[in-house]
Amino acid sequence: MKTLNDYMAMSYRMEIVEDKDEGGFVVSYPDLPGCITCGETVESAVANALDAKKAWLEAALEDGVEIHEPDSLEDYSGQFKLRIPRSLHRSLAEHSQREGISMNQYCVYLLSRNDAVFSK
Repeated sequence: MKTLNDYMAMSYRMEIVEDKDEGGFVVSYPDLPGCITCGETVESAVANALDAKKAWLEAALEDGVEIHEPDSLEDYSGQFKLRIPRSLHRSLAEHSQREGISMNQYCVYLLSRNDAVFSK
């Protein structure tokens, strides 16, 4: 059975979001449901997050709550197949050619740009 120190040593993904309404920053750990805190600055929010992570893990261990290990990028290949209409394929090919990059690079650019929009 893993100990508190074992879990604290694991690299849980931390999400930091600026709170535009209240000010400061909100930090959460997606793999630790309900583990959330905040701080006036990014630095204080991260420090508070480490304290919150420790308190969350202590409580989970004490209460016998299942603790999931962090999601790993090793679980993802970075590749997927996608079927698209021929007209969209042509449009993507034309746009990427105008930009002087491969269609793969152009699609990664479009996906990352839109992912940034949806992450807000």
